[in-house]
Amino acid sequence: MNVPILSLPAVLAIGMIAAASAAAADFDAPSYHDSQCTRCHDSGVYTRANRRVRSYPMLDAQVARCDANLATKLFPEDLQLLTDHLNDSYYHFAK
Repeated sequence: MNVPILSLPAVLAIGMIAAASAAAADFDAPSYHDSQCTRCHDSGVYTRANRRVRSYPMLDAQVARCDANLATKLFPEDLQLLTDHLNDSYYHFAK
């Protein structure tokens, strides 16, 4: 019986993909928001009359900027979950 043997890089790649999937599945956007985003501002920035974010693409870009400024290096899937949480909770933009 021939069983294929995976190379070390292949095994590591599979492990990294599995870990990334597990990390994304565990991401809790509301809790993350409450612990990280509010370090710099409260939720008033989302609801004020003169808010800068005026569309879903602008919100997506702003969340990415905040992630870069905080150097939190969220996975793209987690950034998307956070953007969707903010949109569902405050902005209500069409996607």
